[in-house]
Amino acid sequence: MRAPDTNEILLQVEGVSLAFGGVKALRDVSFDIRKGEIRAIIGPNGAGKTSMLNVINGFYHPNHGAITFKGRTRAQMQPFEASRGGIARTFQNVALFKGMSALDNIMAGRTLKMRRGLLWQMLRYGPALAEEIEHRHRVEEIIDFLEIEAIRKVPVARLPYGLQKRVELGRALAMEPDLLLLDEPMAGMNLEEKEDMSRFIIDVNNHYGTTIALIEHDMAVVMDLSHRVAVLDHGVKIADGTPDEVKENQAVIDAYLGVAH
Repeated sequence: MRAPDTNEILLQVEGVSLAFGGVKALRDVSFDIRKGEIRAIIGPNGAGKTSMLNVINGFYHPNHGAITFKGRTRAQMQPFEASRGGIARTFQNVALFKGMSALDNIMAGRTLKMRRGLLWQMLRYGPALAEEIEHRHRVEEIIDFLEIEAIRKVPVARLPYGLQKRVELGRALAMEPDLLLLDEPMAGMNLEEKEDMSRFIIDVNNHYGTTIALIEHDMAVVMDLSHRVAVLDHGVKIADGTPDEVKENQAVIDAYLGVAH
């Protein structure tokens, strides 16, 4: 992987702890995400990976610690504030509007970019119509980029799983995020679908310059895609470094990998 062009820190996680009753999901976790990089967060099931993404984009509010994003430090934030601030998200289980077409699902990602009110949008008249045409043009560019022109009008419920994941990626890209959070983007895919998704993730990072943080269990994918890897185990960060450094770390081998790769 080509290294990012800058060491500028886009997001800083500082001493974040999160508990649900007596269960400690995260314990004093700190790491950063640099602008332009692909940053992986890995670990065994129950390590706290998805909880960490949920803290970053405001679904969970940490008990302790803070997050600094684009220079703004906060203890907690609501999901809509994260979206408006430039954080987009895909989910471990596909979260699409199943009765809507691929195009309309991706168009939904443009909602926060629309300046006209709901009434104007319903009327589809004058300035609102001009704005819709502008947003549709942007969505069509994403559809071309993700090579899904043939299924643009197909209801997503009729699409195979791999294409549904690609549509969900398109919806996140439609938000034009500074930071894209991908929660197990390869889950449930066959080898060909994984290769396609890996290529698109690299292209998103290179073409759009989008900073990406991803959770993934496929270690071959992680090692090929990532610039840096943070490893969690039972809510504690046990390693942080380049893919080569992490895969040789004995604590990571013992907790997760099982054998040296």
